[in-house]
Amino acid sequence: MTWMGLTLISASLLGFYDVAKKVAVRGNAVPIVLLLSVCVGAAIWSALLSLQWMVPQADWPSWLRVDTIDGWGHVALAAKSVLVGASWTLAFHALKELPLSIAAPIRSTSPLWTLFIAITFLGERPAPMQWLGIAMVLGSFWALSVVGAQEGIRFRSDRAVWWMIAATILGAFSSVYDKILLQEFAYSPATVQAWFTIYLVPVMLPMAIRWYRERDSGGPKAKVRFQFRPSILLISPLLLAADLAYFTALSDPHALLSVISPLRRGSVIVTLIAGSRMRGELNLRRKIVCVLGILAGVVLLMLGE
Repeated sequence: MTWMGLTLISASLLGFYDVAKKVAVRGNAVPIVLLLSVCVGAAIWSALLSLQWMVPQADWPSWLRVDTIDGWGHVALAAKSVLVGASWTLAFHALKELPLSIAAPIRSTSPLWTLFIAITFLGERPAPMQWLGIAMVLGSFWALSVVGAQEGIRFRSDRAVWWMIAATILGAFSSVYDKILLQEFAYSPATVQAWFTIYLVPVMLPMAIRWYRERDSGGPKAKVRFQFRPSILLISPLLLAADLAYFTALSDPHALLSVISPLRRGSVIVTLIAGSRMRGELNLRRKIVCVLGILAGVVLLMLGE
């Protein structure tokens, strides 16, 4: 399968991942939701790693085979976990307060930042038709955000909006770091995914401990009780599958990060469809027009390959 096909699969899974997050964090304790969700992902990869260590002679498929890395490799992957952990923490808190059809478009501006980084520092040069596709995708995301502003959310003063913007910028840097790990360090997609997923647990643990202490001391977080929901268990598996397709696409030497990033943000289409069935989601007809612009941009990206 081509790197573009893998990116489209990743985008679809990311859409369902966003829906699962929204259902999990609505009126819930974000630090505990984060910790439990990353523990599920770490448990999956820990089980696979254990099997590979116990049965080293088995012919594991390349997309599941985790290579041996040195100490500096672990440091590099732990750094990715810190970067992703900071981005997720901000994004989950923002998603708790914002409508899904507003949060997703803001998050989808990530290609704008990734494009700037990729062109400035990595020397990438997309084809002319792909430039047009990128412009159409980003323009549609911007229009979608403008429609969302009509719902009464003041982008300049709303703290949740700024949390999501900060999370998006950190996510853009993470995308560039992914390409460095996969192409410069030559780590396999499974190696990157396995270890950064496992290292997310110690990254998220301090925030969960702090939440418990504030709850027991009668602090502000005492008002927010944790409620277990099945959607919490779906967050990591959906993300792991999406990231596996994404990492595999990014490891292709011909892959362009400045194309993969906006194409992957097509996940907003799935998010918008799901958001139409949730309470508090408005202006859906106008948002559908914006989504059609996104689809047109995706077609141009594929035709320009």
